[in-house]
Parts: sequence; structure tokens; C-alpha cells
Amino acid sequence: MRTALEVTFWVCWGLIAWTQLGYAMALALAARLLGRRGEPVSPLPQEDLPQLSVIVAAHDEEPVIEAKVANALALEYPRERLEVIVACDGCADGTAARARAAGADLVLELPRGGKIRAQDAAVQRARGEIVAFSDANALWEPSAGRALVTAFADPRVGYACGQVRFVQSAAGAEGGNQEGVYWRYELAVRSLESRLSSVTAGNGAIYATTRDSYVVVDPIMGHDLSLPFNMVKRGMRAIYVPSARATEKMVPSLAGEFARKRRMMSHTWPILLRGGMLSPRGYPPGYAVMIFSHRVLRYCTPGLHAIALAANIALVAIGAGPLYVVTLALQLALLAAALLGGALRARPLLIARYYVLTTASPAAGLWDWLRHGTKASWEAAEGTR
Repeated sequence: MRTALEVTFWVCWGLIAWTQLGYAMALALAARLLGRRGEPVSPLPQEDLPQLSVIVAAHDEEPVIEAKVANALALEYPRERLEVIVACDGCADGTAARARAAGADLVLELPRGGKIRAQDAAVQRARGEIVAFSDANALWEPSAGRALVTAFADPRVGYACGQVRFVQSAAGAEGGNQEGVYWRYELAVRSLESRLSSVTAGNGAIYATTRDSYVVVDPIMGHDLSLPFNMVKRGMRAIYVPSARATEKMVPSLAGEFARKRRMMSHTWPILLRGGMLSPRGYPPGYAVMIFSHRVLRYCTPGLHAIALAANIALVAIGAGPLYVVTLALQLALLAAALLGGALRARPLLIARYYVLTTASPAAGLWDWLRHGTKASWEAAEGTR
């Protein structure tokens, strides 16, 4: 019994350490040994730029839609080759009118069907060879459109996502959200994945596909996770373009960040379990390892932590030795630090609280999906508008 408990404990912690740190270190080593570098193509000259359609799916975004349309129209891109489309998903406010007033080329007023179906409808009406997508509250740098489009000079590329930087308001500083710390690490990993093969996930603030390679997915399965691996299965690459930059307001509070990630994870589990991500068919071997390491194991981390804690408690109970008293104390200290982070705003405590809450979010999202399913529609996250 002791041997089985020890194996269980160390295997769980080994998998946690691999997905959280070891995987990134292995990618960095592989990129160094293979001499892989990022963004190999030069910006396209203006005369070679293709038609670009920038699509914004919006649900009741009246406060921010004018600024978003103005931001899209201000891209350093020939106006005659740029199309701005706002797809209003069952808007009950003045989003459509304000988008038209701001100069959007096409405004679609659609019944409520969710973000994905609004994007599908916009793609059907788009004129661009490249269709790019953004959130209503995300602002692109002027060069971002051109940087994204340049990625498709490589005919093997079917999907490209840019770099989004989360901006923390004064309320965010008070709320203690540590998403910025995690996101910088995530983008570093994404850059390494892109250099070696393809990214395993994107983001909703800034990404693009060719119109011909656009994939229609189940409306509860967001593009961030479903498009990259589907591109790879179709023999294309999904890459990260760090020079295509955008900013987006961060959720102010840790509680709000947990709620956001919980909602996202209720959309993630259907992709993982019945959307094709788990099937290795169509994956190159290296990409299959990436999916397992950075996606499957990451989403299973709450279960791994729970099993490791239970095995550790059992090992201490049977007197397995002082080592397991120390490891149990460390695990309990992490949980205690997370609890204290709710009352004290010390940075180490806030990071511990962020880690515990975001690690728990896949389990909460799975519970939500199994209990009552996942809606295709969405609401803006707290404090991000």
C-alpha cells in the first residue's frame, strides 16, 4: 500500500511540475538546439497586401464599440483593402447605431446565437482574403493588421494570433488580479511552440485566418482553443505573431478572474472531450506532445493536486517518514497563503491565491458543463469595459 501511495504521489507531482515548468524548459532547450527563431518573414510591401476584413462580434457593446471601430479604421493598412465588420449578436442597446456612426463598413444585426455564430455570419459576408477577429474592448496597435497579414505570406500558415497585453486599472490593482504575471509566461511558451511547430491555443483579442481555411465549429466551442489544433489537423500551421499587438482591460478582481476562467473552461471541456482535441489523428508527433503537455495536463491539474494531497495525507497517516510531513506542510501552506490572500494584499499571497483559484477553475468549469451544459451566448466579464 505504501509503495502505491508513494508512486501515486510522485507521479502526480511530476506531471504538475512538467506542465507548469518542465514543458516550457524543454521547449526552450529544443528551440535553442534546433536554432529555431520567431517571425522569419519580413513585412509585406503595401502593394502586395491582400484584402483584410476585421470582424468584431459584439453583444451590447454600446460603451466601447465606437472606439473599437475607430481603432480598426486607424490601422496602417490601405483603406481600399480594409473592411470593418461589426456583427451584433442580439444587441438590445445602441451598438449597431454607434458602429454605423463610427464608420463600420458593414453592421450585421443578428438574433442572439452566440459569438461563434455571429463570427460565422460575418465571414460569409466578408470580402477579405484574410479574416481577422477582435473583441470589442481590445485595441490594436496601428501596425497590428499588417503584421498579422504578413504571417500568411507563408502558404503553410492557416491561423495567426497576436500578442495581447492586459492593462490593469486602478481598480485592478486594488483587486489583486495577477493575470498579467501568468499571461507573460503563457506568451513566452506560445512563442516557443510557434517556433518549433504550432501554438496549442490563441486568444480572442487579435487573431486571423485565411478566408478559405476558416473552420466552422460548434457554437459553444470558442475559436481560441478549437482553431489552432484544427488547422494542424488540416496540414497547416497555427502561429504566434508577437509584433501584432493589442491591449485589453484586465478583470479587476481575483474573484472576477476566477469567474471568467470558470466560464471559459465550461467551453473548453466540450472541445477537449468531444471536439477532436484528444484525437491524435492528424497531429505530427511533436504537436501531440505539446497538446498533451500544455492543454490536457494543464486542465487535469486540479485532479492531480487533489490526488497528490490525498496520497500525502495517507502517507503521513501510515507514518511513511518525515519527507511526507514536509510535503504535506508545503501543500497546506499554499492553501493557507491563498486564503490569506483574500484579506492581505501581499504579492506572494496574491500569487498563491491566483494560482489556487485559476487551478480550480477547470474543475469548476467541468462541473458547470456536466451539470447544466454550456450556453453559446456570453456576457462581458466584470470591469473589462
